Amino acid sequence: MKKGALSDYFHGVGTKILKGTEVDPAVSNGHELQGIDVFRAFLGTPSERASIPVTYVWLEDDAEPSALPLHGTWYDSRRGKSHRSAEYRLYYPAAAEEVAHRAKPGDRLFLCKPQDGPVLALFCKRQSSIERQLLWLFGLEESESTDLQQIDLRETGGRFLDIAARHVLELINVEVLATADSLLEKLLSHFKEARGNEFPPTVKFSQFARRMAAHVDPISDPDRALLSWMDLEERLFMTLERYFVGQRLQQGFIARGQPDVDTFLAYSLSVHNRRKSRAGWALGNHIEALLRAHNVVFKREARTEKRNGPDFLFPGEAEYHDASYPDSQLTMLAAKTSCKDRWRQVLAEADRISPKHLLTLEPGISVTQTSEMLRSNLHLVVPQSLHESYLPQQRDHITTVAEFIELLRARSQTHA
Repeated sequence: MKKGALSDYFHGVGTKILKGTEVDPAVSNGHELQGIDVFRAFLGTPSERASIPVTYVWLEDDAEPSALPLHGTWYDSRRGKSHRSAEYRLYYPAAAEEVAHRAKPGDRLFLCKPQDGPVLALFCKRQSSIERQLLWLFGLEESESTDLQQIDLRETGGRFLDIAARHVLELINVEVLATADSLLEKLLSHFKEARGNEFPPTVKFSQFARRMAAHVDPISDPDRALLSWMDLEERLFMTLERYFVGQRLQQGFIARGQPDVDTFLAYSLSVHNRRKSRAGWALGNHIEALLRAHNVVFKREARTEKRNGPDFLFPGEAEYHDASYPDSQLTMLAAKTSCKDRWRQVLAEADRISPKHLLTLEPGISVTQTSEMLRSNLHLVVPQSLHESYLPQQRDHITTVAEFIELLRARSQTHA
């Protein structure tokens, strides 16, 4: 089962801090990305100006990427000046201003050379979650330099693309084909409904994923177990989805005897929505399996004061609604594969409980966001291996899955 690495998708990547002369029309109308001469390692050193395909992308934490597939001119800005060494720059067209001029001096640029397709020029705000996530994904150091710091992934290979890395790539519209093709026949034979192009119920599908990941121990290493289960379930899901889509494509998208675009678009949207929905259910299923493995008492999808309560309530609804039960012995856990701005929804759940806990698989949430969470008395629970994506000052306030389970045990023993 091939996991894949960044080098399967990119030759190299680099990052720099943007200057006013690059993106601020009040300073300069130059339309040039400067300090990127080292990117010659991937774009070469043409003697004449070379027009290359470039997609310019503006990235924000809580919005869809704004992408413009255009072109750029890669050229030596010192050509004809024999007394000076070459310096290559990327000139972007006026049409790219819609993206480039959204950036401010001091914001960040990521320049990426994919294996196939256009160069990606990714612009984002400093100290945003997407900045932190891309630095972590590509293995780049945070720097104040306005000269490009780059990595040649043809030499290093880059990060293996586990579920968290794939999540970040999706944010920049790079879809990773992560399947477990060797298990397709097992899937089809185990789930009879799959023969009819129907997905199995989420609970049963999660159970199957855990059986296939028998190499991990939820007792000794719950953090690794949760990520491994989620990673494999996503691969199994993509395997089955790919099989179903292939079958559907063979049938064609016909309405009233004619090929129909609306039928195709409706099917495509249903595929996309199913992916998002099942990911959330899968996370809840695997958290539940971990809690049961550790003999933790809980209520899933509990009701508190609100119509919709927390994902997990400890020890349960009866204790929560018992006014004599100590508030300090009550715990709640929300579960979200990624937080975005949705973490604030958790604050309205379970009024008796403070602090609240939120388990997420999202790497590298910004300092601004995690600081706001702390001020709101919301504590993050993040699998251990993803802690490296956060800055040192954040890690002291982030709990591992194992630590959260120990907290639950301690509270149950105190009340007993």
